[in-house]
Amino acid sequence: MKPAGGRARVDSWLNSIVISRRHMTGAGCNVSPLWGYPPCYTPRQPSVLKLLHRGSESSVEMHVLLLKEPREGGSGPDPYIKELASRGHNATLIPVLSFTFVSLNTLSDKLFQPEQHGGLIFTSPRAVEAVKMCLEDDERTEQWNMDIKDKWNAKSIYVVGKATATLVENLGLVPLGEDTGTADVLSRLILEREDANILPLLFPCGSIKREVLPTALRENGVSLDTLMVYQTAPHPDLEKNLKNHFTEQGVPDSIAFFSPSGVKFCLETVRRLSGEQLMQIKFAAIGPTTAEAMTAEGLSVSCSADKPTAEHLAAGIAKALQ
Repeated sequence: MKPAGGRARVDSWLNSIVISRRHMTGAGCNVSPLWGYPPCYTPRQPSVLKLLHRGSESSVEMHVLLLKEPREGGSGPDPYIKELASRGHNATLIPVLSFTFVSLNTLSDKLFQPEQHGGLIFTSPRAVEAVKMCLEDDERTEQWNMDIKDKWNAKSIYVVGKATATLVENLGLVPLGEDTGTADVLSRLILEREDANILPLLFPCGSIKREVLPTALRENGVSLDTLMVYQTAPHPDLEKNLKNHFTEQGVPDSIAFFSPSGVKFCLETVRRLSGEQLMQIKFAAIGPTTAEAMTAEGLSVSCSADKPTAEHLAAGIAKALQ
């Protein structure tokens, strides 16, 4: 038995996901609890059942692999997994990098002498984490909250990206440059605001850093006090986790990279595990620097986030998967 009103009415019902009770009853027309349409109805080809997700449409749930570290601080689900789920896609996160913190005593000494510097620069969440580790001692924390953070806030605290900015705010500092997205753009912001007479800017960073920002500042007479506070290496379980994931879940529909280091450490294994299906994968980048690293390795980049945020990357991936 077909629902009253014929196919036109059912088509209209499918689009609105609204159906009167009389259409949900009758011989052979019980509503499927999974999809919400009568199993007696076969859509006219090539129509596809569409599910609504935050104003965008997705016909099939796709599998996205996120090659990134877990969420920095806070609680709840990773924002990238949450954003992709809201668009109807299933995402899995595999940590790519491991970090070893170094020179924390030196960093601590510099942090508690703000008068020696013209400001701070953070281009990664790990650098902020290093500062947080310097404040774990109760006496240091008290001194920081009493006057040291205010002395830093009288200067400029430059950051790249929302995640780093949030962690900086958690230290009681006021960040500038959250929307810059890359070190290149941040360097231009710094040069617009500072002159060559400024005291050195304290720049805690990792062992793998691009020279774009230091070079741009140095060439324009702005001095840096660069201090390596963490060393970056591949996550010890990276290859095993990738192999297990591909074995259990198959080749992902999309793979997102979050740093040039992630491309360097993952790509060979991803290529080997994907085999002939590599060309079918939609590769995504968190930003232009990562996209450049992917292109340099011969990957076709399907999308690069307009801004390094979960919402922008998820929107780009969802569009690429349509």
